[in-house]
Amino acid sequence: MIRRIVLSAALGICAFSSTYAQNAIPIPDTLTGNAITLNMHRDSVQFFPGAKSQTYSFNQYHYLGPTLILNKNQPLSITVNNTIGDTTTIHWHGMHVSAINDGGPHTMIKDGDTWNPQFTVLNHAAMFWYHPHFHGKTAKQAIKGAAGVIIVRDNEEATLALPRKYGVDDYPIIVQSVQFDAQNQAMPLGMQDSTLLVNGTINPMLAIPAQVVRLRLLNASGERSFNFGFTGNKQFSVIGSDGALLTAPVTTTRVRVAPGERYEILLDVSGMNGQSIYLMSYASEIPMGTQGGPTMPMGMGNPPMDSPLNGVDFNILQLNVVPATTGAITTIPTTLVAHTPWQEQQANITRPIRFTAANMMVMDGPFFFNDSTFNMMRIDYQIPQDNIEIWSLTNQTMVAHPFHIHDVQFYVLDRDGNPPPAYERGLKDVVMVAPNQTVRFITKFEDFADTIVPFMFHCHILMHEDAGMMGQFVIVPKVTGLTVTPITSGIKIYPNPTNNNLTVRFGDNPAATFNYRIVNAMGQTVQSATLQQSYIDVASLPAGFYQLVIEQDHKLYVSKFLKQ
Repeated sequence: MIRRIVLSAALGICAFSSTYAQNAIPIPDTLTGNAITLNMHRDSVQFFPGAKSQTYSFNQYHYLGPTLILNKNQPLSITVNNTIGDTTTIHWHGMHVSAINDGGPHTMIKDGDTWNPQFTVLNHAAMFWYHPHFHGKTAKQAIKGAAGVIIVRDNEEATLALPRKYGVDDYPIIVQSVQFDAQNQAMPLGMQDSTLLVNGTINPMLAIPAQVVRLRLLNASGERSFNFGFTGNKQFSVIGSDGALLTAPVTTTRVRVAPGERYEILLDVSGMNGQSIYLMSYASEIPMGTQGGPTMPMGMGNPPMDSPLNGVDFNILQLNVVPATTGAITTIPTTLVAHTPWQEQQANITRPIRFTAANMMVMDGPFFFNDSTFNMMRIDYQIPQDNIEIWSLTNQTMVAHPFHIHDVQFYVLDRDGNPPPAYERGLKDVVMVAPNQTVRFITKFEDFADTIVPFMFHCHILMHEDAGMMGQFVIVPKVTGLTVTPITSGIKIYPNPTNNNLTVRFGDNPAATFNYRIVNAMGQTVQSATLQQSYIDVASLPAGFYQLVIEQDHKLYVSKFLKQ
């Protein structure tokens, strides 16, 4: 059953009206300090008449979770308690942290277990978010509500005359488009989505003061892109992208936001007390091939997977303007923060990545990177620490894909050789790549190195990610006289999976001397020794994925294995 929750896009700016039953959106409470606890649990919400929708959420919430307010350079310890009845992970999307703290698919939190990442906040002032990243179940868990906002503040942002009173003139706006089944349950697929949620609320409304307000826009949908604007084509200013404020505000009437992307905007509603305006998606302007634009027929004679939201303009959030606050911000700065992008001539390497599909004529995948589906046991790239790299993304499919990389923020260099739009020239961790388009970005892999636990790169359409459109890389430390390589034909490790023993063979030498250590999914060394024998006894290890690290003749060999 498809539920259509769409408001008329022709209302424009008007006096307050009760034509539609509007619901005030909740502004999530905040958690601050150096020690934060997130309790992930099962819950339910009465979105529709009849059966309640089963959800995942954090702490006291029935849907979504609290906002984490962090300061650059602060030490942070987060305790994550998992009580959802399933294995999960929690990824700090956009945060620059070490791989063991990143919360990717390898850092699993089993039901009833606790995970305690600890790191120093290194990001610039911006909006980030947290959500599950368990391979094969990311869509199921995130779309059911397991997500929340992270706001990082820093000294540079604090000097600017910007709205920053959380919930007063500075608002997190979490937009989702969800597909529900006939039993009112959220589905991990999204191509027939028709229910819009803002901060977990249907038919949402927000009261804002008659002054300059700051809206932090997050597209937390599994698949849909939004072309955000306001009724009457009212202008607004984009001041920040995924990873930082921009150099200067960009005045515009549209900002296109793909799944996983964030943009901060300033909206001036001075003098509009008593009026209302709508945050909209001008989806009629989204090109075919991007979920949100006009529906493209499926290949191979399949019927189109349609949504009533595709290719039409629709309202998302009603903004009711109320009297201004004391000490209101009434102007928009002309400059923000300085940026020094890396230059192309500084790059150590260009990595080409092709977006491909088993059948290039289908819209629903599966999709791949360089013709390879994701493999937990395979490291796709070993990147030297402090490398400056250009990644060249070429989309050879019929579908637009938002590309997300963990650990780093990047600068978009160009789209098919042309400069990106002005609002896309700041620090980013998600970039949309249209069909038959090449996008290049430049970044630096600094601060963290770990040959054991990988970082991810993937499509942020969650159904594509879960189906295997994902890869992984490790950052190799600069160590003089020691090379790090994956297991090759020169060394054999078998059987894999194993129940009791791993046999290690260096060429024709069945009993070479070597040092080894075994690391679990939490990054803990659970076994180590120096051996002069051909096998390693792993019978006592609990079932799960492990990393085996072998040092022999000034070389490190790294491989994964599964203990059954």
